[in-house]
Amino acid sequence: MQEAETQQRQRFATYDEFFAFYVKEHSNPTNRLLHACGTTLGVAIMVGAFVLGHPVWAFLWIPVAYGFAWTGHFLIEGNKPASFGHPFWSFISDFRMLGLMLTGRLGPWLNR
Repeated sequence: MQEAETQQRQRFATYDEFFAFYVKEHSNPTNRLLHACGTTLGVAIMVGAFVLGHPVWAFLWIPVAYGFAWTGHFLIEGNKPASFGHPFWSFISDFRMLGLMLTGRLGPWLNR
């Protein structure tokens, strides 16, 4: 529990410093896959809700995306999601990590 509390209070001087920490917290490939699925499905739900003319359904992205991500952290990785302590940076990092995964450029971040 103490490690999780330290993580939430951890301060980062730059976003890149945070992102290096973020990627470390996603070292398990299964966790990263769950994040990729959640992020992709979340975006699809949001777009689909507007295309189908039901914008209220767009809010379903929240339980879907975070459900996948938090399952990866609690059951696979065994750590606390960075979104608990750094919600905005974690949110944008999901998209950055997904982009790096899709382009095959995540490796250097994993090797830090």
